[in-house]
Amino acid sequence: MGAATKLQKPPFIFRLGKFVRFSHTVFALPFALIAFLVATHTEREGKVSLPLLGWVLVCMVTARTAAMCFNRLVDWEFDKKNPRTALRHTLISKEAGWVVMALGLALLFFATWKINWLCFVLSPLMVVVILSYSLMKRVTAFSHFFLGFALGIAPVGAWAAVTGELFSIQPFVLGAAVLCWTFGFDLIYATLDMEFDKQAGLFSFPSRYGIQATLYLARILHGVAFIGFVAFGWLAQLSVYYWLACAVTLYQLAQEHRIAKRADAGSINQAFFTANAIVSVSLLVGVCLDLWVSR
Repeated sequence: MGAATKLQKPPFIFRLGKFVRFSHTVFALPFALIAFLVATHTEREGKVSLPLLGWVLVCMVTARTAAMCFNRLVDWEFDKKNPRTALRHTLISKEAGWVVMALGLALLFFATWKINWLCFVLSPLMVVVILSYSLMKRVTAFSHFFLGFALGIAPVGAWAAVTGELFSIQPFVLGAAVLCWTFGFDLIYATLDMEFDKQAGLFSFPSRYGIQATLYLARILHGVAFIGFVAFGWLAQLSVYYWLACAVTLYQLAQEHRIAKRADAGSINQAFFTANAIVSVSLLVGVCLDLWVSR
């Protein structure tokens, strides 16, 4: 046989999906959909506008893609030195990353313009928020808060898309709960890079205050997040299916912290992705069942 041929790289779209961790869209997207559905039932008597839903989904995907591209690009050299992330830069080129980011932002602005004037006017501020997280580890140990803030604006934006205003407290309560939930699970995930962050001179809560303080703060934040999810359900007048989803959420958050105590990479990855994906999806399913089955 002739010389072995080189293995072909996967198609660009699959490499891009891995580069931006597209699977992690499951964290913020369900909460945007929750806000969208509750606002629709509150303001539009349950009549879902499919074109509007489509533009909201475009906003979610493009915003997250642009933010993750920016994160990978500004951390390019750090990621190359970190054993956990050393292969990221092999997925796509820097040039391709900047192009995808620019296209994502352009499509995001177009989508907000198609939705309503409020969303379009607020979109530059939203972009500043979702991009700034990537720079915060250089200046503060509370960079994880800014990731929570970035994800927490998703339900607020979805509410504004449906109603064209932000005078209701409901999206802000849900957004605050998402902020605390994300802040908490990112603290747990950041323990994987604690030693590298110390060596690289990066600010992260685990590298500054240690694992025990990190896990303690994460438990407090997840307790506050659970209270926020309950408060949102009460304000939205949701019933049995949502409360069952809240029970699942409480169990998963408890499991996440039980797993995180093992302090090994495999367990933390399980706690980070599996448990939190179940939290967001179960709450979305609870809302859907509540709005479309029990009413």
